[in-house]
Amino acid sequence: MTNASETTTDGASQRPQGTVTGASRSEGFVRTRTTRRDEKPVLSVRDLNVSFASEAGTVRAVRGMNFDLYRGKTLGIVGESGSGKSVTSMSIMGLLDKNAHVTGSICWHGEELLTKDDLAMSEIRGKGIAMVFQDPLSALTPVFSIGDQIKEALVVHNPHMKERQIHDRSIELLDLVGIPEPESRLKSFPYQFSGGMRQRVMIAMAIANDPDVIIADEPTTALDVTIQAQVLDVLKKAQRETGAAVIFITHDLGVIAGIADDIIVMYAGRPVESAPVDDIFDHPAMPYTMGLLGAVPRSDRERAGRLVPIPGSPTNLVDLPKGCPFAERCPLAIDVCRQSEPSLKPIPGRPGQFAACHRADEIVERGLVFSDVYTVGKGVVSKFAGVPREQRAVALDVRGLVKTFPLTAGGFLRRKVGEVHAVDGVNLEIREGETLALVGESGSGKSTTLSEIMGFKKPQDGSVNIFGVDVDEHLARSKRRELRGMVQYIFQDPMSSLDPRLPIYDILAEPMKAQHKSHEEIRVRIEELMKLVELNPDQVDRFPTQFSGGQRQRIAIARALAVSPKLLLLDEPVSALDVSIQAGVINLLEDLQNKLGIAYLFVAHNLSVVRHISNRIAVMYLGRIVESGSTAEVFLHPMHPYTDALLSAVPVPDPRVERTRKRLVLQGELPSPSETFKGCPFAGRCPLFASLSKEKQQRCLNERPMLTVRQGADPDHMVACHYA
Repeated sequence: MTNASETTTDGASQRPQGTVTGASRSEGFVRTRTTRRDEKPVLSVRDLNVSFASEAGTVRAVRGMNFDLYRGKTLGIVGESGSGKSVTSMSIMGLLDKNAHVTGSICWHGEELLTKDDLAMSEIRGKGIAMVFQDPLSALTPVFSIGDQIKEALVVHNPHMKERQIHDRSIELLDLVGIPEPESRLKSFPYQFSGGMRQRVMIAMAIANDPDVIIADEPTTALDVTIQAQVLDVLKKAQRETGAAVIFITHDLGVIAGIADDIIVMYAGRPVESAPVDDIFDHPAMPYTMGLLGAVPRSDRERAGRLVPIPGSPTNLVDLPKGCPFAERCPLAIDVCRQSEPSLKPIPGRPGQFAACHRADEIVERGLVFSDVYTVGKGVVSKFAGVPREQRAVALDVRGLVKTFPLTAGGFLRRKVGEVHAVDGVNLEIREGETLALVGESGSGKSTTLSEIMGFKKPQDGSVNIFGVDVDEHLARSKRRELRGMVQYIFQDPMSSLDPRLPIYDILAEPMKAQHKSHEEIRVRIEELMKLVELNPDQVDRFPTQFSGGQRQRIAIARALAVSPKLLLLDEPVSALDVSIQAGVINLLEDLQNKLGIAYLFVAHNLSVVRHISNRIAVMYLGRIVESGSTAEVFLHPMHPYTDALLSAVPVPDPRVERTRKRLVLQGELPSPSETFKGCPFAGRCPLFASLSKEKQQRCLNERPMLTVRQGADPDHMVACHYA
C-alpha cells in the first residue's frame, strides 16, 4: 500500500504519486486526504441523521454527517459538548438507545451496518470496529481480572483459540501497550491499575482482534499530561501494528494537532468545517473554528493577552433556529445567516477544505484571521498593579506541612502495617493578588494539601499561617469563623458541590446566613454576585440542573465569593469544561482577582491553563515540592527532570510543532506514596538517572535532595535535584 506521505530532508511533505490531495465529495462528504484513487474506504458514512425523542421535543443530535475513512489514517472530530461527536461514534458501533431514530448509511467494507440487528453487530464489534471509551473504569468490569476480560475479547471472536494461545496473546497485548510485568498483571483487577494503565488495557482489548477501525472517544480527557502522552503513543503504536483507521474524538485541539490527518469540526449536530489538519490550524474559514482555536491557551508561548471565548451558549438541538445555528454567536452574522442554513461547500483555492458558512469565500478573499473576527477585550487592571510582590501582604504561608494516612490490615482487630505519605514537608507562600499553581500528576498530594489548608486545624506537622494567623487548636471560635470567611474552596465538579434540591438563591444565601447577614443584605449581595460572574440575576429561582457546565462553575465561584474571601483554593476548576467555556471562566477568574485583589492557590494538571493564569508555580511529586519559581522562569528554564517531562508532554495546538518537537515520555507509573525512599523518589523514572555515573546514581538513591537555589539561577527559582 502506498504511504500517506514521505518527509524530505527539509521537513516538507511530498505526496506520493497517484494520490488524491484533498477531498472528493458530494454534498458535505469528506474523503481522507493522501489516499490512492483506486483505494476503497474501510468505513463510509453518508447523510447520517440521528434524532431522539424527549419530553421537550425531538433532539436532532446528528444532521447530515458524511465522510470516508481509509486504512492507516486518523480522522479527528472536534467540537463543543452536545455537537454530536459521540452520537456519531455510537451510531457506527450500533450502541444507541432504542429511542434513537437513525437514517442514512454506514458502510463497513461495503456492508451496510444500519440494517443489522444487535446480534449481527456483535460479530463486528471488537473484530471489525473497536472502541476505546472515555472512562475505562466504567468500561471494565470490576469483578473480573484483567486477564479474564482480555480473554473474553479474544474468545468471543475466536472460539477455537486454545488456553495457551489466549494466554500468550494476552501477554503480547499488555506488553504492546506498555504494561510492566504483563504476565503477573493478568491476574490483577481494574481497581489495582491507575487511570492511565486502565486506558492502556482498553486499547489492548480494542486491538486484540486486529480491527479495521478504532474509535477513540475522548480517551485522554481525565488523564495527567504524562499519562496522556503515554496513551497517545500507545494508540499510535497500536495503529502502526494493526494498520487500522482511527476516529479520534476530542475537544482538546492540542491533542488533535498531533494525531489527526484530517479534521471535521462539528456544531449543532452537523459538520461546519473539514480539512487536512494543517489547513484547519493555519487558515480556518469558519468563524466557529476560529473561535475554538482562539479560546485555547498555549503552553509554548508567553501569555499575549486575554483568551477570547465564543460568546453565548451552544444551540438547543430541540429548537433549532431557522438559519445558521451559529448565527446568534457569530460576530460576522448578517441577515442571510439568520434566514437559511449554509451547506458545506469547497473553499476556492484551498483543495480539501470545506466550510458551512455564507461568508466563507469573503473570509478567504479578505484574508480574515481570528483577531479580525473576534474582539479581544481588555481585562480589568489589577488592584496591585505596580506594587512589588515584596510589599504585598502574605495571604498564605505554609511551612513543612506533613500529612500521612495509616495503612491497616487484618479483620476485626486491624493493625497498622504502614503509612501513606500524602504530603511530605511542603512549603508554600502566596501573596495578595497573585496566583500560585500547584502542578503534578494525580496522586502527588495536591488536593490533600488544599484539604489540610482548608481544615483550619493544627497540621500533623509543620505550620499553616493565613493572613498572619497561625492555625492551631487554640484558635478562638470567632477567629476561626473569620478565617473561614477569608478562605473559600472551589471544586472541580460544580454539580457535586451544589445542592440539586435548592434553587440558586438559597445556594448563594447559605454561607451568608452562617455569618448572620440580614435578609436585605443577602438579597442585595446575591444580585451583585450574579452580575459579578456574568449571569442573569433573574435566574436565581432556577435549579443547578437547569444550567450548563460553565454556568454551574460560575455559580460555584459566586458562592465562594459570597462572603468576600481574600484567598481562593481552586481544585481543577476548569478541567471538565469545553475550551470556549473554559476560556470564559479563566477570564472571569482573572478579572475577579484584579478587581478584588484575591490570592489564588490553583491546582491543575493542564499546564497550558497554568501558564496563562498563574504568576508562580510549585511542581509536586509524591508529596514533595521538587521545583518552584515564577511561571516564566519555570517554563523557559525547567531544571528538574520531572518538570521537563511534564512540559514536554503538554500538547501544543500546532500540527507542525507537534510533528517536530521531542517528547520526554516518562516510563512507568507514579510509585505508591506508601513506599519509603531513602534518596530521591523520582530516581526510578528519571530520564537523567541512566546517564549518570555509578557514583552519582548512588547519591540519588541514598541522599534526599533538598529544595535549594542553584548557582547562577534566578534566586527565586528553587529545585530539589542533585544534578539539575
